[in-house]
Amino acid sequence: MNRDAMHRANAPIHPVWMRVTHWLNAVAVLVLVTSGWQIYNASPLFPFSFPSSITLGGWLAGALQWHFAAMWLLAANGLVYLALNVASGRLFRKFFPLSPAGIWRDAIAALKGRLSHADPRLYNSVQRFAYLFVMLDIALLVLSGLVLWKSVQFSFLRELLGGYEFARRIHFFAMAALVAFVAVHLVMVALVPRTLLTMLSAHGGEKQ
Repeated sequence: MNRDAMHRANAPIHPVWMRVTHWLNAVAVLVLVTSGWQIYNASPLFPFSFPSSITLGGWLAGALQWHFAAMWLLAANGLVYLALNVASGRLFRKFFPLSPAGIWRDAIAALKGRLSHADPRLYNSVQRFAYLFVMLDIALLVLSGLVLWKSVQFSFLRELLGGYEFARRIHFFAMAALVAFVAVHLVMVALVPRTLLTMLSAHGGEKQ
């Protein structure tokens, strides 16, 4: 084995900063979604509400406090994650190249149970697309959330998003997309448990 191959074999699957930001993000998303459902129940957009057993905050004011706290954590943690990904070159190395043909090919392979997960250091095209999508989705959540929080102060952003009521709908559907991503992510973790181990330790339990 040459020196470069040995270095790759000994390098952590995910750097420490990646694992830390991942788990901070998981906590922030859990608090945001559950408190957001309580806020939604106070003024529903659609003819349904979320069961109180899966909401956080107890009432509107309590839910808002949890929501704002988690919002700042998500935004700050997201900026750190993005900055370190760009600075280290990881963003382009892990998520590109990406093409519709590659996404389609890997999606079909996944549905047939033929998508390889032999090397957790490498993301397939479906993973690349999903992670890039959720980065953009979280950015949209934060921007629309700013409009809902300070509509007057962020009037330009409010108009850019089609007004306050339309921003509410954007925020709701961006939240729904995030929940869908988390649900699929958890299913994939259940199918490939090793992906969870890689987020808990440097080498994910693989033999050195």
